[in-house]
Amino acid sequence: MKKTQLAIAALGFLLSSSALAEGKWGYTGEHGVEHWGDTYPTCAAGSNQSPINITQPLEVDLAPLNIQYQGEVTELINNGHTVQANVKGLNTLLVDGKSFELKQFHFHTPSENYIKNKQYPLEAHFVHANEQGNLAVVAVMFEADPAFNKSLSNLLAEIPSEHDEVELDVEVKPSELLPSTDYYYRFNGSLTTPPCSEGVRWFVLQEPVAASTKRISMLKEAMGANNRPLQPLNARVVVEK
Repeated sequence: MKKTQLAIAALGFLLSSSALAEGKWGYTGEHGVEHWGDTYPTCAAGSNQSPINITQPLEVDLAPLNIQYQGEVTELINNGHTVQANVKGLNTLLVDGKSFELKQFHFHTPSENYIKNKQYPLEAHFVHANEQGNLAVVAVMFEADPAFNKSLSNLLAEIPSEHDEVELDVEVKPSELLPSTDYYYRFNGSLTTPPCSEGVRWFVLQEPVAASTKRISMLKEAMGANNRPLQPLNARVVVEK
């Protein structure tokens, strides 16, 4: 199968709630992280796996991320592995001269990526794809703070139970959940869930967003701990703006 076809297949797997719900994998037990490679070889044999601990990034002259989110969130889905927000409207990321469309974003408690040995209580992954099926993920860290992001609290006012969904009755825009996009880390990585497909462009925003302790606890209760352990950096270079 060609690389483009593999990327499209991986994207379809990632975006299909039913596939995620029915897949024989989890974070603990007989189908836990240590067994992913039994069914999905790349999870064990891949050399550019995510997440990572960003410790010694190379400072380079990168342009600020060109994110144009104009749409809004339509619903939340709990697929048994994460709480995923589906979106509508024009939501794009322009990188390397290519346009990537936001397909969905979802949450991990605690964070999967670390920044200079620090793990955050919550991380969101904004998943994009271009017409060729190539993937780009913008990662946002959240930390508990009384001055919390109100849009995030509105988004998570009602969190669906496992294998259920909730339609939003308030307007929440993905753009309202982002910190500054001027400063970020970039590296090549993979999906952090099976099939762990590689070739994913990763952009981890440096500035965290404030979240209420209550909302973080609600998400953790709904999802459980759904963070994949850190993966070896190997020969990769992480750059920062």
